[in-house]
Amino acid sequence: MTKVLVVDDEPVQLRLTEEVASRAGFITLTAGGGQEALSLLRTDPSIGAVVLDLVMPDIDGMAVLETMRREDIGVPVIVQTANASLETVISAMRQGASDYFVKPVAPERLVVSLQNALRLDQLETCVRTERAKRDGTLGIQDIITNSPVMDRVIELSQKAAKSAIPVLIEGETGVGKELVARAIQGSGDRASKPFVTVNCGAIPENLVESTLFGHVKGAFTGATSDHAGKFAEAHGGTLFLDEVGELPPAAQVKLLRAIQDGEIEPVGSGKTQKVNVRLISATNRRLLNMARDGQFREDLYYRLNVFPIYVPPLRERRDDINALCTHFLTRFGAEARRRINGVSPEALALLKSYDWPGNIRQLENAVFRAVVLAESAELKPADFPQIMSHMAGRKEAAAASASISGPSAPTHIDDVQIRVTPPAEDAIEAAQDRFLTPEGGIMPIDHLERDLIAFAIDHYDGHMSKVARALGIGRSTLYRKIKDYQLDDGDAQSAA
Repeated sequence: MTKVLVVDDEPVQLRLTEEVASRAGFITLTAGGGQEALSLLRTDPSIGAVVLDLVMPDIDGMAVLETMRREDIGVPVIVQTANASLETVISAMRQGASDYFVKPVAPERLVVSLQNALRLDQLETCVRTERAKRDGTLGIQDIITNSPVMDRVIELSQKAAKSAIPVLIEGETGVGKELVARAIQGSGDRASKPFVTVNCGAIPENLVESTLFGHVKGAFTGATSDHAGKFAEAHGGTLFLDEVGELPPAAQVKLLRAIQDGEIEPVGSGKTQKVNVRLISATNRRLLNMARDGQFREDLYYRLNVFPIYVPPLRERRDDINALCTHFLTRFGAEARRRINGVSPEALALLKSYDWPGNIRQLENAVFRAVVLAESAELKPADFPQIMSHMAGRKEAAAASASISGPSAPTHIDDVQIRVTPPAEDAIEAAQDRFLTPEGGIMPIDHLERDLIAFAIDHYDGHMSKVARALGIGRSTLYRKIKDYQLDDGDAQSAA
């Protein structure tokens, strides 16, 4: 629930406004004057809105608004006063007030005003965050979290932002490693500089060197022009290597050399070039375990792991679910043009009881789906059918998740293994027995040829021209073999 600060020097009006806000489901704080209100706003960042009286003895409401704007306290303010002059209204709006009403106000009017102010503030926050991502100015303060387990992440990120030290961000898939990387860059002296992302697991092995370091025209077949490469693109800014543990061994050697020397050599070029790049890496597997098992170069691991940051999974920071849901609701509601007021207490309890194997990315997708399909202005548990099916019973959930892609249970990054799909046993047996007789001897070649021709005739529905072309023999040879192997049933000739 959102926390609302009510500021008024009249005790009766203060209690009335507080009671209206409390009955509407808001957590209320009260202040009897402007100075007390400013102290609360400076010390409590969880305050979501302010109901402010303009006429007060110590500091009036206009001075409070001016101080909030000067100190960049971006909390929406609803002004109330007994003075209904147009000049007062204009002055309050210019100072940043989001709404204005004259005492006494109807309870419904106050609740609607609070809801609109909060919704507008959330939408402005979403827009500001997306713009900051695009401009490279996303700061650590923009990370949405209320959980104590994230305090260490915030503290380390603030320290990392003050230097160009290489950072390794570890955490499960979907926990927001790239967001942390962008916040580190946006809070340091490389803000607004290039932020180049490379998904190391999505690059074909033969193109890794070209993708990272570039190539010159004619370096290989298909190189019709010069290509700068990701290191050159990130010059002066930050290079984010996502899933760096998926790099092939040959690429790991070249990456190590680039980090050590601070220079790259494009493919096909005999010249090196200096690059000034802040390197941030991320992985959903423990690089230390991979280095110990010989899957990752140990010397490269120590180069990347200069300043490690571990981002905990969502199941360990359930206090963030409410704030994240509010953020996603505002964003997706605006995109889908749906007016969704919030999540019901029952639905929020359901979301907090789920373990979220896909972490924040899975929560985002679940909220998006719920916003699009919801039939009411408040999300109910029924709007999250997949989560309900998982929570209905562990055995039923396991059976249901076996038929769909994606993880059915959380997997800690220490336990992530390389997936190797072995061939099916019946396929192995079929491959081994295909050339053997029932007695265990080798099948004669004429028997194999007969079976192949019979299969080809059946595959092409007796069209002999297609069969001959597929087998690489002439039609006369095909007809002779059909006769020799007694495959002519009278229909093949007519089908030709």
